[in-house]
Amino acid sequence: MRQIIIDTETTGLDPKQGHRIIELAALEVVDRRPTGRTVHYRIDPEREIDAGATEVHGMTWEDLKGKPRFNDIVAEFVDFARGADWVIHNAPFDIGFLDAEMRLAALPGCAEVCAKVTDTLALAREMFPGKRNSLDALCERFGIDNAHRSVHGALLDAQLLADVYLAMTRGQETLTIDMAAAAGAAAPGVGQGQGAGCAGPRPAVRVVAPTPLELAAHEEYLAALDRESKGQCAWLALGLAAERAAA
Repeated sequence: MRQIIIDTETTGLDPKQGHRIIELAALEVVDRRPTGRTVHYRIDPEREIDAGATEVHGMTWEDLKGKPRFNDIVAEFVDFARGADWVIHNAPFDIGFLDAEMRLAALPGCAEVCAKVTDTLALAREMFPGKRNSLDALCERFGIDNAHRSVHGALLDAQLLADVYLAMTRGQETLTIDMAAAAGAAAPGVGQGQGAGCAGPRPAVRVVAPTPLELAAHEEYLAALDRESKGQCAWLALGLAAERAAA
């Protein structure tokens, strides 16, 4: 599965008022692993930037004069993002701006380019109703380091969102894949006589020990679960019970 994590920065809040995209970044994830492929553009919006927007991302029109215009970069962006599932935090905002820019470029809208859109803000609100679900809040919730995020930036925000999205959606995928693989392995024995699928010596069980990095990531994830559950993480409780029993 190919996914593109997308973020934009803009001159203001509403494309219907003529506001434009000034920064666009997209990061590729394939089968839940970032590939390292990205596109990142700073764009001349051909207009002033609202003071409130500058407070968020730190950019003024003077910083962007002479940069490529959206028309100059749109073909490369569409080629990179076409056919993928798009993952965006507060997707209606970014999609609204991208659709407006596509119309100005006389191109089809986002629905004609992407396979589907996943809004991580909507997903977070389902998972954590009534809680803050900004990107910063989710980074804190899942133990993702965002200390270097002093202002919003499209590429940095896309990288953080990739980490947040993978943390939010981890859990069931591996189990499902393992079960499917086991079912596929058992299939040759079907219809070959009772017990045919179990013939032969039992293979040795291979034990794969986690690396120190994997153990640290696991502990970090359990700590995040424990914070969210207010100290009710069952896995941590079981681990403590096992340690006491072994002492």
